[in-house]
Amino acid sequence: MARELSPFSARKLLTQKLAQEGRGLPQHSGTRSRSRERTSKNEPARDHRPRDGKRGKSTERKRSRSRDRRRDQSKDRRRDRSNDKERARRESKRDRDRDRLGSRRHRSRSRDRKRRDGSREARRSRSHSRSPLPRRSRRPRTPSRSASASPPPKRRRRTPSPSCTRSRSPHRRTKKPLPSQEVSFRGLDDSTQAPSKYGGAPPDKEKPNFKPTGALAKAANRVEGTRISLKYNEPPEARKPSPSQPWRIFVFKGEDVVDTLEIWQKSCWLLGRSHQVVDYVLEHPSSSGQHAVIQFRYIQKTVEDEFGVKSKKGKVKPYIIDLESSNGTELNGESLDASRYFELRDKDILKFAGSEREYVVMLPPPEK
Repeated sequence: MARELSPFSARKLLTQKLAQEGRGLPQHSGTRSRSRERTSKNEPARDHRPRDGKRGKSTERKRSRSRDRRRDQSKDRRRDRSNDKERARRESKRDRDRDRLGSRRHRSRSRDRKRRDGSREARRSRSHSRSPLPRRSRRPRTPSRSASASPPPKRRRRTPSPSCTRSRSPHRRTKKPLPSQEVSFRGLDDSTQAPSKYGGAPPDKEKPNFKPTGALAKAANRVEGTRISLKYNEPPEARKPSPSQPWRIFVFKGEDVVDTLEIWQKSCWLLGRSHQVVDYVLEHPSSSGQHAVIQFRYIQKTVEDEFGVKSKKGKVKPYIIDLESSNGTELNGESLDASRYFELRDKDILKFAGSEREYVVMLPPPEK
């Protein structure tokens, strides 16, 4: 039984056979038959697939490695190129900044030099204008034997004149004596007031006024969203009446009742034509924007009993006050003074400005 050849030996024999055929050398019949037998016997057992697969895998690995190497090299080249570009850009920027800084320095130096030269020229012209001597022209000195032998003459130092050293004042100073200041302290001697021990009395001066101007109150009383400032503020004794005393005002136009006011519901009623701020609108054109106020006040009275013991008793009563209206307010046919409280009683009749409407006050009966 023939011995099976290994893949390496079979490949070696095949290469030798191909080389002999190419050279045209005769082959030994024994070797040919032996190799044919070996190859024929080895044909079914040989299988190139696994070897070809291994070889394909190895070639693929080599190709992938070379591809990765090439990719890495291209990346490195690209990185080097970008680094070179960045370095060149930085260097160009640095050069530009250096040139700009140098140009700025050169400009500032030239500006300072021009300023210095101008100040020197101005100083020189000022000194020449001040000095009475004419300006000598400078000529180039010619060297001579006598000049070289003898020492140069000493220059004189000019002493500054007192007019130049002193600062010039805008006003001319006179040698006359200063005016007396007694007048500013004691006043004129021909004053109309009686003279004092210091001479004439000083003129009347306006004294400081520390009274309130009302500007702060006006700003505090301004209604939000409007330009109207309230003329009236409730006093500290303002109180709302109790519901047990339902005070009302009936509005009459001729013999007909036009409206009814339940004045016991609030402590203060502002009457006028400014519908933005008032509580009850007076429709007549002669009435003012803030015409009058009906105010409930808590009034206390001191009462003495039969034993001489004094005690205080208080009661809420309605009052009316006119807010300096242009056409005034009438109570029972009599005009009221402005900015003063007047007590309202049962069946009192109020009239505002030129209106024909009558406002009748109905109060509960007096307590027994």
